Amino acid sequence: MSHASTLFVLDSISGGKRLSAETISIKEARRLALARAGLMKPEWTGFPSSAGKRPRAACYDVIRRFGYLQLDTVPIAGARSHGLVLLSRLPGLDPALPETLLRPRAPLFEYWGHEASWLPMELYPVFEFRRREMRKESLWWGPVLQENRRRANAIKKRIGDEGPLRSADFEDKSGRSEWGFSLTRRILRCLWWAGDIAVRERKNFQPLYDLTERVIPDSARQNKVAERDAFKTLVLKALDGHGWAGMATLADTWRLAKRRKLLEACLGELKEEGAVTMCSLGRHTGWIRPEDLELAARLAKARPRRDTGVLLSPFDPLLWDRKRVQMLFDFEQMLEIYKPVKERKYGYYCMPLLVGDELVGRCDLKADKAAGLLHVLSVHHEGDGRRDAAHKSLTRYADTLALKLDFGSASL
Repeated sequence: MSHASTLFVLDSISGGKRLSAETISIKEARRLALARAGLMKPEWTGFPSSAGKRPRAACYDVIRRFGYLQLDTVPIAGARSHGLVLLSRLPGLDPALPETLLRPRAPLFEYWGHEASWLPMELYPVFEFRRREMRKESLWWGPVLQENRRRANAIKKRIGDEGPLRSADFEDKSGRSEWGFSLTRRILRCLWWAGDIAVRERKNFQPLYDLTERVIPDSARQNKVAERDAFKTLVLKALDGHGWAGMATLADTWRLAKRRKLLEACLGELKEEGAVTMCSLGRHTGWIRPEDLELAARLAKARPRRDTGVLLSPFDPLLWDRKRVQMLFDFEQMLEIYKPVKERKYGYYCMPLLVGDELVGRCDLKADKAAGLLHVLSVHHEGDGRRDAAHKSLTRYADTLALKLDFGSASL
């Protein structure tokens, strides 16, 4: 590794023994993150240059890279977050297509990965450990299934008898359900977490629940993966999407912060197998795959385009770890959806602007499809601003949505 020097670090995973580790620069780590995230030229990302003639397959390839595509309900910018993530990586993609990716026989399933996400079907056996945990106690509500077993069985029976149902299908005409809609919704959610039912597809973004055996192929349901092997798979998948990552990022990718001891043990085993190596970024110790260490060295000499850019979802896989974004991009990623209007600094749904290998601004957008307009509520520049690139990015995004840009009182 010609770019890396060797240093000694205290390795908590091996009981404080002094081990050699590689080093990587901020520039290398930033560009590696962009390449693995699919946000550099195709020769660096391995992704196609456009959605092409097989757009669904291209979308599935993007999802496989990260191992998940986080779902979000907010469509204010013209597409929901899962659509924005794919649109930012696959020029020419029909903005309506991402909403239809989960359907019968698609190579995806819906589950709690990073958050509620669509995941590649090959990861279904890997999450048996989580389904097992959820059968005992749900994510937020405690032992819902144990305390409401009769009701849970009745819900499952109705789905089995009638076919796929929405949560709203358990309401009567007055909007009430037999046990109260809140409890019914919780039971449905817990049955999904436990793997007793699955999301067959979404219509108008509403999940349709069906029996798991009618959604998940036998090959995925019958494949048994030991918990330790599952964690090792998830570590490698997280690094596949991140490039370089510290322990906190690896844990948070799959919401495994409470399982850190096992995660550390698995990293130690992967290191012994040569699948990962320790890598220091300044004073931060992290992990990287050997092949990505080589890629990072080559990327240091790359020349990213700086005449145009791309708008990113605020929930983009590149952005959800705000401390990592600050470290790699010197950019304060903010999510202000839940703030009162008067407390917002940038806006309700600000999309960061990536130009080359820098985050140089953010745009608060609101789509009005009935009027055919994409309202630019505000544009905030950082660094040198790159206003021409911002205008090109906004124009391209508006064209993708078949909307006309409306700056109103905002300006570049």
